[in-house]
Amino acid sequence: MSSPSITATYTSPTANQLFTAPLPTSPPSTTIASRTTHLAAQQSSIRTLQTDINAFLTQKMADDKSIAEEDAKAEETYGEELPDVD
Repeated sequence: MSSPSITATYTSPTANQLFTAPLPTSPPSTTIASRTTHLAAQQSSIRTLQTDINAFLTQKMADDKSIAEEDAKAEETYGEELPDVD
């Protein structure tokens, strides 16, 4: 049996990305302290997953912006002769 995890999937026409973070196993004890510790560990895993997703999306936005800027620059010079670059 595999350990529990939480997953999120990003899907777009150009990319598919799976994010996974491990979750703690259920505590053997049902005391308030053990449940509190378990929930804190779950919260930590979810925050890790959220950090990974945010980093991916931030990089994706930067890449998309770069492509858009390149396209705009190419559109500005469309039909013009560009000097040879050696």
